[in-house]
Amino acid sequence: MSLFSLIAALLIEQVRPLSDRRLILGPLDRFADFLESHLNAGEYRHGVFAWLTLAVLLAGGSWLVFFLLCQVSPLLGWAWNVLVLYLTMGFRQFSHFVTDIQLALRLGDLPRARELLTSWRGRSAESFSSDEIARVTIEEGLAAAYRHVFAVVFWFVLLPGPMGAVLYRLAAHLADQWGSRSRLAAGSPLAETSPGVDGSVAVEALEFGRFGEFSQQSFAIIDWLPARVTAFAFAIVGNFEDAAYCWRTQAAAWGQGQLGIVLAAGAGALGIRLGQPLMEGGELTDRAELGVGEDADVDSLQSAVGLVWRALVLWLFLLLLLGLASWVG
Repeated sequence: MSLFSLIAALLIEQVRPLSDRRLILGPLDRFADFLESHLNAGEYRHGVFAWLTLAVLLAGGSWLVFFLLCQVSPLLGWAWNVLVLYLTMGFRQFSHFVTDIQLALRLGDLPRARELLTSWRGRSAESFSSDEIARVTIEEGLAAAYRHVFAVVFWFVLLPGPMGAVLYRLAAHLADQWGSRSRLAAGSPLAETSPGVDGSVAVEALEFGRFGEFSQQSFAIIDWLPARVTAFAFAIVGNFEDAAYCWRTQAAAWGQGQLGIVLAAGAGALGIRLGQPLMEGGELTDRAELGVGEDADVDSLQSAVGLVWRALVLWLFLLLLLGLASWVG
């Protein structure tokens, strides 16, 4: 059932992508804000209770609906899986940016490519050269493919029903929404570098306290295994030796949780260099170098898209083999 659910959800999203994810994230944010406003007294345990409440209600609830529907008809349970995957995966929400940026670069329309990348990242790309746009687009594309496809698929397959897909997306969202505010409260460098962080925001962050720490810690645990499985898949369908080398020697320098592993392995598998310092907003952003070989360019964009698709096909093929083995057994 998992394999056919995944294939159906991917096909539906390719034909009719979800146009506005605020329809999903809006109610989730309001519910999360409601819990935070009623439970947050700045203590770590309050964040644990709020996170577990959301996880039980949403992830556990999605499994309960799946279980009840399966009692009526397995087809209804399958349809519920497809719907939840359609709402949680979001393959097309980033792939069209990659396609449009690649087309703009090939046509020599640098202003359009910069505009698209700025819209996608939410940060200015006005000073980027063509190669820098290609490099950052590949980074964003690999990160989005991991966050919105591979990690979701991993937990969907591992846990019963659609529980895993919901749990991963929920954990990622809460780590971003609650965890970032706790980092500000702890006085991390984020408080100094984030645009728009003024005195009022700093006071709000201090009032937020340790409420978001558990959301960071739980997501780090949930994110640990799928990142490594995804990196291994990139290595298999790309340049294995370079991917393994970059994973081993460069991933830790990137930071950003487990994402450095995925990007380092992806860069090595493609045989290109990612990362490296960037001039953003008139200031030089120091970033670790990832990968080996040539600098990324517009041709590398198509290679990166191919890498993601080959890795996804590999996962689906392995699921097919597991399904056949289970059926034969």
